[in-house]
Amino acid sequence: MFNRKMRRGFTLIELLIVIAIVTILVTIAAVKLPKAMMSSRELAALAAVKAIQQAEVMYLSSYNRYAASLTELGPPQSGTANTSAGDMIGADVSNGLKQGYRFTVTGRAGGYTVLAIPENYGSSGSKTYYSDESMVVHEHYGPEPATSEDPIVK
Repeated sequence: MFNRKMRRGFTLIELLIVIAIVTILVTIAAVKLPKAMMSSRELAALAAVKAIQQAEVMYLSSYNRYAASLTELGPPQSGTANTSAGDMIGADVSNGLKQGYRFTVTGRAGGYTVLAIPENYGSSGSKTYYSDESMVVHEHYGPEPATSEDPIVK
């Protein structure tokens, strides 16, 4: 009477098992997603610090001094690059905020410092970064700003 070859579709049990497996996978992904996003923001901040370092070297080569602010490294409002806007980094970083990190450049006699601090510690990042004219990046695990005394990023 009942021919298994003629059967179409899935049984209720098969559908429930598939739904349970999908639910488990979504739950696992939802738990790991914020941590993965924070990790990607930290990597982007580290890359931006290194880009600022390279921009400072180019600025020094062009204008015989280090830039004292992100604005001096950023693009000009109009016209060509000059000492007040060297066009060495993009507008996103020169505005001081990129992907959840706040960047600052401070000029000092014969050098500069770069700080990258998460805008919301714990959600946008769990590390702060510091660099200067030595071209070495230091990281600090915590909300306090990193310093030259913190471990070097490897």
